[in-house]
Amino acid sequence: MLLVPLYEHPADSPDAWERLIRAAGRLHSVVLNPDSGPGAARDERFAAVAERLREAGVAVLGYADTDYGRRPHGAVVQDLLRHRDWYDTDGAFLDQAAAGPELLPHYTRLAVAARAAGARTLVLNHGVHPHPGYAGLADLLVTFEGPWDAYRDAATAPPWTADHPAQRFCHLVYAVPPDAPAAELAAQRRAGVHCAVPGTGAHPWGTLPYALEAAG
Repeated sequence: MLLVPLYEHPADSPDAWERLIRAAGRLHSVVLNPDSGPGAARDERFAAVAERLREAGVAVLGYADTDYGRRPHGAVVQDLLRHRDWYDTDGAFLDQAAAGPELLPHYTRLAVAARAAGARTLVLNHGVHPHPGYAGLADLLVTFEGPWDAYRDAATAPPWTADHPAQRFCHLVYAVPPDAPAAELAAQRRAGVHCAVPGTGAHPWGTLPYALEAAG
């Protein structure tokens, strides 16, 4: 299954959003990120694609940056409430999540607040394998985010991950060359959810995953 963080405005990339909606049956979820979060006001274009994705049965996740635990609890929750109120999101994608045990209480509070805000699907993007305690907070942990060169040579998963089904883990890989076996590697590493895109540089998530590009 694919978790797709398509960080492009629907007015700028309408074809990409149409392709994403048509591929609903292959999607685990889509991250909605109007402006490094919900933005300052409701955007009708994003509201329209969010509604169509939900109607197609796709979980729509509101993006909120947690800055590795440095961003105040209230600011993160405000983002989630705006996503819910403006875009009717049914999940949350908490980016730049800390990985160490010392911040488990902070993220426990965020998880409780996200559920109270209506998040049926909660994703923590650590980008690395976190302390196993985080597995009890979220439905999905992103345990790798980075370029293909790093992913190809990444270390094996820690033993505690074997206590959970593969559908609890996600790998997000960018700068992936054509025909690179990213999906195969994700399966081998027991990441039941993934996304592999060709995008590079500071904005790699403005491109669709290869699996959807190939589908036309």
